[in-house]
Amino acid sequence: MSPGRTDAPPPPPLPFVDEHTILVAADVEDVWWALAEALDWAFSRPSAVRYAKLVGCADHTAGGPRPPVAGETAFPGFRTASAVPPRELTLLGRHRFSSYTWTFRLDDAEPGGGVRLRAETRATFPGPVGGLYRLLVLGTGTHAKLTRRLLTTARLLAERPWREAPGETQAEAPAEAPGESPA
Repeated sequence: MSPGRTDAPPPPPLPFVDEHTILVAADVEDVWWALAEALDWAFSRPSAVRYAKLVGCADHTAGGPRPPVAGETAFPGFRTASAVPPRELTLLGRHRFSSYTWTFRLDDAEPGGGVRLRAETRATFPGPVGGLYRLLVLGTGTHAKLTRRLLTTARLLAERPWREAPGETQAEAPAEAPGESPA
């Protein structure tokens, strides 16, 4: 066996918590970019940084490339564990009360086209304080509400008719308004 290598199997996945799904009338590349924008929007707020610090997250600031790259991109409370553009993104995190993953999957929607964007949460809440935290976050519906808000934001961003192509600047974007055609 070479140094640094182990033959131990990977740890089992964390217990399933929930999954939320939304249909998006856009192509998968647009949904991938919109998901990255929605994550940036959700976690760029000062309240997200304060909360990540309060519960003791290792990652409490945003950083790294966008769209997310495995091992290089962080959001308050999360680090990118894996990224398979434009199909799957897994974020992982840990703090005093919980260890968790949030996996986003982008599947082709059948039969009408578009993309099915899914958000799966897995987590463990160790000890009595972890159980109380679980009750606070899951039992009140806060986690579900915030997850649905994030998915809806990604859908709205992906479906906007004036969306710039990735890498396109405002100066390069078409001058006509949505629905107008050049004269």
